[in-house]
Order: sequence, then structure tokens, then C-alpha cells
Amino acid sequence: MQHHYLRTNSNLLKRLLLVNVVLSCIFSGAVMAQSNYPNRTIQITMPLQAGSGVDVLMRPFAQKMSEILGQSLVIENIPGGAGLIGASKVAQATPDGYVLGSFNDSILNMVPNLYKKVDYDPLTSFTGISPIAGITFVLVANPNFKPNTIKQLIEYAKANPGKLDYASGGNGSPQHIAMEMLRQMTGAPLVHIPYKGAAAPVTDVMAGQIPMMISALAVVLPQIKAGKLKAIAITSSKRSQLLPDVPTVAETVPGYEFMAWASLVAPKGTPNEVVNKINDSITQVLKDPKMKEQIIAQGFELVPTGQAAFNKANNDGFYRMRKIIKDGGITLD
Repeated sequence: MQHHYLRTNSNLLKRLLLVNVVLSCIFSGAVMAQSNYPNRTIQITMPLQAGSGVDVLMRPFAQKMSEILGQSLVIENIPGGAGLIGASKVAQATPDGYVLGSFNDSILNMVPNLYKKVDYDPLTSFTGISPIAGITFVLVANPNFKPNTIKQLIEYAKANPGKLDYASGGNGSPQHIAMEMLRQMTGAPLVHIPYKGAAAPVTDVMAGQIPMMISALAVVLPQIKAGKLKAIAITSSKRSQLLPDVPTVAETVPGYEFMAWASLVAPKGTPNEVVNKINDSITQVLKDPKMKEQIIAQGFELVPTGQAAFNKANNDGFYRMRKIIKDGGITLD
């Protein structure tokens, strides 16, 4: 009886040792994979149009990251469904650092407050990596538009209720939200004309088919410099280095501030070692004086980077947008 007991215990011990060896191999393999990261191409999913503000920013940025990480970073634009399709793809991807998301705050803070059903939770479905840069926005108008200042624009709108239109990239887009904030804070009766995407309305404002819009500065800076668009005001809290003579909205409407931001995220559960390695590459890119100069020259702003900065910006932005969208009664088509 005692011998049988010893044999049973011996077999159990062998099985436990075997399980321990297998688990150790799996764990050491996972650690090895993380320490060797990246060892193949990294895909950056961008739920936005090619040529959008974030796209303009990320292409040279990703090239520099690629040089530092020693692997290709390939950007895939998936702009459908107000960004829901691309964002959901990132949320459902394997959390190993080889599928990342390049999102603006619309994907994380605005769209989830506009749709009743979203396939991802903006606060829990992703491992935030870092903000990349702030996106400066500017209120532009057709050169023949009579008002030249925010004060004149507000007065004109109130004197012509329901007759002053503005364009945006769509209901709930950053361009829409920024102008809705101006409407809420001034009572100016502005009429929203939504487009499908941010490129077409710029063309129509230049052509005089619609008088004005708020746009990412990176998108419209060439047209402003060419005299095809008139810059009325910057929506950030400070004037842009690129247009120092253009006042901010806040100089006329105290407290007004709208600045979007571009970020990198990964699927929930991505290992800290991978996140830290990507963050290190972002830090190195931003240490390059030429890259910093290029970011500013394109119409972007330098912002705090890192995971803590991302989490704060995302959390604060989500609840701020929820209130603006609710107070404005903004709904989607």
C-alpha cells in the first residue's frame, strides 16, 4: 500500500515538473519575443483618410520611428464608418505590438459619444501608447466673405439668423465640434453643412459655394499662403507660430479652446515592454531638431508624450466631448 502511494506521488511530481518546464518555456519564449521586438513589419492602422491632418503628421513620423526600431512601419488607411471600422480592427488585433492604431481624438472622444453602439470602449479597449502631436485648427473663409474677425462673424450671424452656413467633415467631426463650441459659447445662429470627409469642403469654401469652415491648419496652410482662403482665427489657446498675425478665437470669446491630438494606441493587453520600446522611439524622434521643426512647420503643436499623458488626455477629452455633444443635441445622419 505504501509503495503504491509513493509511486503515485512520484508520477504526480513528474507531471508537475513537466508542466513547470512547459510553462517556463512558454514564458521565456514570450519574454524573448518581447525583448526581440520588433522582428517584423509593424502595421499602423489609421481610421482616417489619406491626406487628413493625422495622415500628414504620421507618415514622416513613422519613417523616423522605422529607422530607430529597425523595422518597417506600414500605414493602412481605413476611413469607413466614421473611423469605427479601423478602430475596431485595432481593438480586436493580437496584442503583440505588430498592429498599432494611429487615432485622432475624434475616434476616441467624439465618435463613441455619437453612436448608440460602438464595438470598442475608448477608455478600456486600447493600451494607450502616447500622444504624438497636437493638431492646430483654424477658422477659414472664402476671401470674398465679408467678416474678417470673430467679432464681425458673430455680429453677421446674429443679423442674418439661419443664413450663415459652415462646412465640416461630417456630423460629429472635429470641424463640426469646434464650430458647435463657438455656437454654444456665443449664441451665433450658425448653420451646419456636413460633408463626407474633410477634403471636399475645403474645395467648396475656396470656390465660394459655402462661406467658411474650421479645418486642421496642416490641411489648409498652403491655400492660406496662396490667398485662396482667408484665415480668421486660430482655435488653440495660443497663436500659431505659422500665422502669428492671426488672432485666437479666445481673444474675442474668452475660454474658447479647441485643439485635437494625434496618438498611437495598441490593443488592450499589449506588454509594457513593447509599449515602452515604442515610446522610446517616439522620444528619440522628437529629439531630432529637424523633425520638431517639420512638425511645427506642418501646422502641428508639440504636446506632452508618454502613456500617462495619453491616459489623461483621453479621459478628460472623452467627458468634455460628451457634454458638448449632449448640450448641442448633435446626432448622426
